[in-house]
This record gives sequence, C-alpha cells and structure tokens, in this order.
Amino acid sequence: MSDQPKTIRIEDINQQIEKLREQSNTANAKIKKHIDERNRLNDQVKKAHQEINVLKTERDSINEKVKLLKQQRDGIRTKATPIIEEINARRDKIAEFRKKVPRESQQDLQQELEAIEWKIQTTSLDLQEEKKLIENVKELETLLVSYKKIDKQNKKIKDLIVQRKAFEAEADVFHKELTDLAEKSQQVHSQMIGKVNAVKIGRAQADGLHQTYVKTKDEILQMYVKIAELTGQLRGLRATMREEERIRRLASQQAYKEKEVANKEQQQVVKEKQQAIKEKLEAEAKEKLQKGEKLSWNEFQLVMGDDDEDDSEKQN
Repeated sequence: MSDQPKTIRIEDINQQIEKLREQSNTANAKIKKHIDERNRLNDQVKKAHQEINVLKTERDSINEKVKLLKQQRDGIRTKATPIIEEINARRDKIAEFRKKVPRESQQDLQQELEAIEWKIQTTSLDLQEEKKLIENVKELETLLVSYKKIDKQNKKIKDLIVQRKAFEAEADVFHKELTDLAEKSQQVHSQMIGKVNAVKIGRAQADGLHQTYVKTKDEILQMYVKIAELTGQLRGLRATMREEERIRRLASQQAYKEKEVANKEQQQVVKEKQQAIKEKLEAEAKEKLQKGEKLSWNEFQLVMGDDDEDDSEKQN
C-alpha cells in the first residue's frame, strides 16, 4: 500500500474515532441525566415509603380508637337492651290491664270520684246518704285501679325511655366519633394507597432509567472498545509508514553509498588508465632519451615531472 492510501485510511480512522468520541460524550451526558433522574426518583420513593409508614401508623392508631369506640358504643347499647325489654314487658302488662278497665273513661271516673269526695267534704249529709256515697267512692276507686296500674306502668315506661334515650344519646356520641374517625381512617388509607401507587410508578420509572443507564453504559463500552481497536489500527499504520520511511531512507543512503563507491571505482579505473598511459609515454620518452633522440616538450616535461614526483615522494 502506498503512502497516499495509508494517509487516507488514517484520516478516515481519525474521523471515525472523533465521531465515536462525540457519541460517547453525548451518551455520557445522557447517562448523567439518567443517573440524576433515577436518584431523584429513588429519593422520592424513599421519602414516600417514610410517609406511607407514618400514614399507616396513623391509620392503625385511628382504627384502634374506632375499635375501642365500637366496643364502648356496643357496651352502652347492650345496657339499653334490658331497658327496651322491660319497656316491652310493661307495655304487655298495660295491654292486659286495658282488658280490665271499665267502659267509662278514666277522666270521667276521676271527675265523678272527685265530685263525690267534694260533696262528702262540703255537704251536710245524713249517715245513710254519706254511707252510700262512700260506697260509691269505693266502687269508683276499684274501677280506677286498672287505670292507676296503667298510669304506674306508663310512668315507669317513661322513666325507662329517659334512661334508654340517655344510653342511646351516649351511644350516638360514640357512634358519631367513631364514624368521623372511620372516615378519617379511610382518608388516610386513601392517601396511603395513593402514595403506594406513586411508589410503584416511581420505582418502575427508576428501574426503567437504570436499565437505560446500563444499556447506554454498555454502548459506551463498545464505543471505547471500537476506539481502542481503531487507535491500534492507527498506530499500526503509522508504525508501518515510519518503517517504510526508514527503509526508504536506508535504501536511499545505501544507493548513495553504492553510487559513491562506483564513482570512486570509476575514478580509480580512469586514474589507473591515465597512469598506465603516462608510464608508457614516460618509458617511451626515457627510451628516446637514452637513444639520444630528440624529445618533444611534453615528453621532456613528462620525464622531468616523473623525477620531480620521485623527489617529492622521497621527501615525503
């Protein structure tokens, strides 16, 4: 793969990493909101549980009072039962007495009795007449006995009714108090049920947020894994590019060295050739010189230069 595709691939990976980081940051922000909301709901649920316990305690306390008031009311009503039975019994007696009363009304008999007694007290009567009136009084009193018995029973019934009403009034007080308390208990119970339902809803919402938090956290983890994977690929690509660059640099240096060696070798060959030609010409010039032949200026310089070089080499 050439450098250009690798560079494009690196840019693509960087974009993917940047996108994943943005997504993870957004997801982390959502997680924080989910956690805050979940904690708020859990606090509400906890507070509601405390309020439910308070309401339950209040309701149970009220119910105990209602139970006690019912016992007191029923106890009073129990006391009234014998009175009612006695009233009914005395009314039965009155019914029996009414069967024995004369046809005349009690009022008529009483007026007649009073008139006779008044006459006896205020009128001068002979013995026979007084005796007859006294007999009449006895007869009237006998006739009034049943009425008196009825009056006595009615009076007793009236007293019993007063007692019964007193018990009923006392029982009504307890009944009204327990009714009010029972209504209050129902209100407290309704409040408690409302909070219980609110707890259920709040807990369900908190659980839902927690599940969302867990799911989002897992998604973020997958993002981090992907980022780590892409980062590894990125490092691998950069390492490959660095290695390829190092190899290219080494290859370039090697080529330069090889070229330099080749140049030196070529120069050495040229120099050796030049030296061979020079030595050949010098040998020819020396041969001419030994034969006494005339030398050209170049040949003369060549012979003299060689001596100079020999002297120079000797000096060195």
